[in-house]
Parts: sequence; C-alpha cells; structure tokens
Amino acid sequence: MIRNFGNKLGLAWWAKIETNEPDATYWFGPFITKSSLNQNISSFIKDLSDEGSKNIKHTLVRCKKEEPLTV
Repeated sequence: MIRNFGNKLGLAWWAKIETNEPDATYWFGPFITKSSLNQNISSFIKDLSDEGSKNIKHTLVRCKKEEPLTV
C-alpha cells in the first residue's frame, strides 16, 4: 500500500530493463527505496536471462509508472 502511494506521488523507484532479443522494455517495481530495488533486481534479470532474453540493460528511475509494465 505504501509503495502504491509512493508511486502515485512519483517517489517510487523502478528499474527500466531493456532487451534486444526480444526487443522489449520491462518495468520492475515499485520500490520504496533504491537499496531495496538493488537487492531484488538481480533475480528479475536472471529470470529474463533464463527465458532467453539477450543484451539486457537496466537503469534505475525514480518516477510514477502505470500500465503497461511491458512494452
């Protein structure tokens, strides 16, 4: 609940993850703190890699994000 409130205010932390194969952008979040995002992002990236995604790049962004979370 606090994460959703933080997201509505634009204070939540998100990871924007881009891959080339498939050509997609994934949003992972929201997180209240940057450190909690950093603690959890590796498992999400590993899942993408295990599914065959290639050239995975990510940036950490503090913003308000709504659907869609995958483009």
